[in-house]
Amino acid sequence: MARWVGGGQLDLKTRDGDKPPMGVMVKICGINSRDAADAALRAGTDFAGLVFFERSPRHLSLDQAAVLARLLRGRARVVALLVDPPDAAVDEVMAAISPDLIQLHGNESPARTAAIAARAARPVIKVLAVADAADVVRAHAYEDAADYLLFDAKSDASAARPGGWGAAFDWQLVSGRTFKRPFGLAGGLTPENVARAIQVSGAKFVDASSGVEDAPGRKSPEKIVAFVAAARNAPYTNIAGAA
Repeated sequence: MARWVGGGQLDLKTRDGDKPPMGVMVKICGINSRDAADAALRAGTDFAGLVFFERSPRHLSLDQAAVLARLLRGRARVVALLVDPPDAAVDEVMAAISPDLIQLHGNESPARTAAIAARAARPVIKVLAVADAADVVRAHAYEDAADYLLFDAKSDASAARPGGWGAAFDWQLVSGRTFKRPFGLAGGLTPENVARAIQVSGAKFVDASSGVEDAPGRKSPEKIVAFVAAARNAPYTNIAGAA
């Protein structure tokens, strides 16, 4: 299995040093309660995402996030999700919860992404909205700015937030693609479809939020456990061109 090494970097090699892992890393995003955090830890998630975006039903205050971060610390990698944050917001989140990683889910440019990574002194996951092949190609511009790329479904232009709608994109758009950074998959992933998504996309990690909820912002412990188990058991085989 992949493991975390010094500096927050993800080691994607097996013991022989030249093969990809036989599985993927798993992130549960939008954790906003102790029950959800406990379920994610019990399931063995690798990443736990805390959302700082007021228009999201999963938004946390800094005080709420600090409580959850203390519970998660050392048992899962704490990820702070921010949307086009000013420097002051980055500083506040770093001071309050000291996350292991920053996830940027807005329209941050490659230059801004690199600046936030430097300011926070943390690895950055840059989310890229996908509707067509051109959106996937755009990810190459971020390869030197972000540590990880995360492909998510593009929201409607009138949407109040950039993600967490439960919509999926065509996973074949990333199938067979190679990048300088590990890439992950988000958008509409559920316990029922995550194994197929992994097979088709070849993603190194997967991210679920609305797909493990009973209602917007209300995580289901049962769905969290089922999602992590389904992702763990998925054969890590990219089947490009599969229907």
